[in-house]
Amino acid sequence: MEILAESIATAKIHCAAEKINLSEWLFTLKDHEYQSCSEEHIAGGISISKDGKRMSINVEKVADNLLVQHYIEEIGGRNHCRVNSVSDSISSFGTTKLRITWELKVTALSNDSCEFSNRVIVSATEEFLALLKSINITDLAIVKSQMLQNVVLHNKEETPLFAINIERKAIADIWN
Repeated sequence: MEILAESIATAKIHCAAEKINLSEWLFTLKDHEYQSCSEEHIAGGISISKDGKRMSINVEKVADNLLVQHYIEEIGGRNHCRVNSVSDSISSFGTTKLRITWELKVTALSNDSCEFSNRVIVSATEEFLALLKSINITDLAIVKSQMLQNVVLHNKEETPLFAINIERKAIADIWN
């Protein structure tokens, strides 16, 4: 599986790491809260996958690319959550699929602060590679460079806003 882009952004959260539950945060995040964490976030909701796993469904625009993401829980811990999606990708080049891994972690810095890490990995699918070939794009390096720039910018915007939302809920002690 060809990795097209990978970005990790971090933000400080001003509360103890043990007060946070990333999986519960993600799978209870309300639509308006998701939208408030990026100008490019269009909609967010939750569901259950065919095999009974929790699912986060997000619609967002990254650059000129509309993404409909169906993130299925792989790791669901208090301080580590990883979800995977075969996402619909709609752009001026056409409609295709991308594999996206979204990984969230919290690491204690002190008794009353921690670091929130938001990692996004975008990988090619056969359908995506076929779309590139059909429009005569043969230099994957150019695609990777542009995609990386877009993912990094988006991640830098949403990560501190996610951290603020997580911090507010942790301070309100909603997960204990």
